[in-house]
Amino acid sequence: MALVTPVIFQVVGYQNSGKTTITSKLINLLTENGVKTVTIKHHGHGGRPDYLPLKDTEKHIKAGAIASIVEGDGSLLLQAENHYYSLEDQIELMKFFQPDVILIEGYKLEAFPKLLLLRDENDFSLLKSVSNIAAIVYWKDKMEKVITLRTNIPCFHIDDKRAITWTLKLLQELVQKIDQNS
Repeated sequence: MALVTPVIFQVVGYQNSGKTTITSKLINLLTENGVKTVTIKHHGHGGRPDYLPLKDTEKHIKAGAIASIVEGDGSLLLQAENHYYSLEDQIELMKFFQPDVILIEGYKLEAFPKLLLLRDENDFSLLKSVSNIAAIVYWKDKMEKVITLRTNIPCFHIDDKRAITWTLKLLQELVQKIDQNS
């Protein structure tokens, strides 16, 4: 199986800024347009993500396996424990599925191109700490003026459907560039 070089794109912002909603919309539209997409989500709430206890994969992990996969009816679940998995490790794992796009929700400080979500004025600090911002989505009308004074980055109100269509078009163009160079 030859591995592809996927487009890697992030959706970032603080908690409750709309990351999952926008990521889900992008996945839906990419899929509708024939773009194979996988996702990586950072569990930013602290602690371990939820899992289903007392299932066989958990029993295998508790017995000492570092990873366990269960497959059934076309569904595959992977559980791995007792190791730190860097974003690079996760990206390499997801390449197995030969996606055109890897959407990453979170990991604000990574260097991949990204859509930055700003819920209120307290989030403006992200304009300094986050790199490689392709576009910005803001929640409050009064934020637009501050954003446009500080950056030349395209920005959209959270209710502006152009935010999604603009990002979709960008991702499709990036996929097309990779396909042309392959």
